[in-house]
Amino acid sequence: MNKLSRKAFLASGLSVPFACSMSKPAKKPPAKKASSVKLGISSYSYWHFRPPKVTIEQVIEKTSALGVPGVDVLHRQMDGEDLPYLRKLKRYAFLNGIDLICLSIHQDFVSPDPDSRKENVEHTKKCIRLAHEMGIPSIRLNSGRWGTARDFNHLMELRGEEPILPGHTLDEGFEWCIDSIEQCLPEAEKHGVHLALENHWGLTRTPEGLLRIAKAIESPWLGVLMDTGNFMEDPYDKLEKIAPFTTFVQAKTYFGGGEWYTLDLDYPRIAKILSEVGYNGYVSIEFEGKAPAEKGVARSVDLLRKAFG
Repeated sequence: MNKLSRKAFLASGLSVPFACSMSKPAKKPPAKKASSVKLGISSYSYWHFRPPKVTIEQVIEKTSALGVPGVDVLHRQMDGEDLPYLRKLKRYAFLNGIDLICLSIHQDFVSPDPDSRKENVEHTKKCIRLAHEMGIPSIRLNSGRWGTARDFNHLMELRGEEPILPGHTLDEGFEWCIDSIEQCLPEAEKHGVHLALENHWGLTRTPEGLLRIAKAIESPWLGVLMDTGNFMEDPYDKLEKIAPFTTFVQAKTYFGGGEWYTLDLDYPRIAKILSEVGYNGYVSIEFEGKAPAEKGVARSVDLLRKAFG
């Protein structure tokens, strides 16, 4: 089977029962205590894309004051991409006792236009290099979506289920996404930056869609990012399905009511799901509530500390 036909075969989903290079370890390590998990705070928690903008330096200071060891950096929240700025952030984090743990970026591989996909691949490669320069070991990936919803508010009205672009098929979307991620992986390996594909609307809004992509790609440099708030119905069974493949966690909280919706998440239960598969990485708080950020994030830290021991 040549490479192209193999990709088409994998993208079709027929291979899922057999595939799985990006699979669970052959032998799972013994489950570890949840207390081994480290907390982080996403800079998004302090800035929901509305003014006034909170700088990454301010997020580092606030995170340090809360005694949390890591900051998950939202790329769109950064003030630049030049080397002096990147190195300033790296130094400032170090001086405040903070690890920069993830660079959360946006891209969209679900497009029939090859030039658009290429542009998104190049953007992702650039962000891999940015992460490397800042000493960040992981990047959040999106699959992208069809773009048939008018805007994000409309997408939320649709509960994240967007119609397929007319004239195209779901299989095409998966093939575009798989091919695009595969193009990014040599850059990730070269710079030692792990790619974590999030359950973030589009093709990855279900466990089946997320794992269809992840299992089709043969690389130790690709894993799954579990966003606890992006499975809007029956989340726990879905989180269990992706937990064995999870390499980074973003934990949604909604104090004051959510910006778009509110989920009453059982974090002791989620902590148990992760503990049972031996997850030993970071859990980054994404506060997405309407309460003042200072209060909402502090309450989120207390909630997650209790849940994860």
